[in-house]
Amino acid sequence: MKTAELTQGTVTSRDGTEIGYYKTGQGPAVVVLHGSMESARSHTLLAEALASDFTVYLPDRRGRGLSGPHRPGHTVRTEVEDLEAVLTEAGAEKAFGVSAGGAVVLEAARTLPLKQIALYEPAIVADGAPHRAWLTRFDQEIARGDLAAGMVTSMFGFEMAPPFLKVIPRGLLRRMTEKMMAKEERQAPADAITMRQLAPTIHAEGTIVAELAGTFNNFRALNADVLLLGGTKGLPGLKPGRDTLEQVLPHCRRIEFDGYDHGSSSDPGGVNPTGKPAAVRRIAEEVNAFFKQS
Repeated sequence: MKTAELTQGTVTSRDGTEIGYYKTGQGPAVVVLHGSMESARSHTLLAEALASDFTVYLPDRRGRGLSGPHRPGHTVRTEVEDLEAVLTEAGAEKAFGVSAGGAVVLEAARTLPLKQIALYEPAIVADGAPHRAWLTRFDQEIARGDLAAGMVTSMFGFEMAPPFLKVIPRGLLRRMTEKMMAKEERQAPADAITMRQLAPTIHAEGTIVAELAGTFNNFRALNADVLLLGGTKGLPGLKPGRDTLEQVLPHCRRIEFDGYDHGSSSDPGGVNPTGKPAAVRRIAEEVNAFFKQS
């Protein structure tokens, strides 16, 4: 597969913040919204796989790469407005969202003219209280500049820690995380968006999950067709949400990929060391076929 030729563009969200994006391909427009600890370039392989049939827009969500910073009072509505600006520029009625980005796409479909949305492990949960609790500790750690400690807190908060890590003392995990971030920075290309740069953006991700928690009934009247995707090795805390969404969404098809994890739709490397190009291509096949149905 040839490497996608990416061009850059910028739109302005409702509050004046610039939202930058990459663009590739030809055909009807599809906007791909990345998840937590990711940026626009985290789905380059997915964009390549779709580019023969669709014009793919890869926006950087706030706090990353081509886009402006988070502002005080940032909410899910802010994220929806950012997505709306890109959808309008692209003339898109189709969107693919991952994790927190999937939650934003799903919420956006309630009020924006999206006809088809594909979601990979959207971060919709039943109870937001646990996320509000860990966010307090995370914010304190980030405020004192201890990014590694904040990363550890968010890993447990999002239930991303494998079982063996739960018996390791937090101080040791913090030192391991700091070494991992330093190694990544030494090896990363000059224009890479590193874990250290992404760490502060986790606050907004946690608030999205907390804000949308328990809102399943809001989607009972959704007009958009939905492709609901996940992996059998994905985040355990998100699977119950997919089970509920499958029941409440009026136009939903669901696929669970055997052996795929939470990062399987994203490019391998960096914060996604278990990623596999073959998994991205397999997910892209289903997304491509779904979007071609209209």
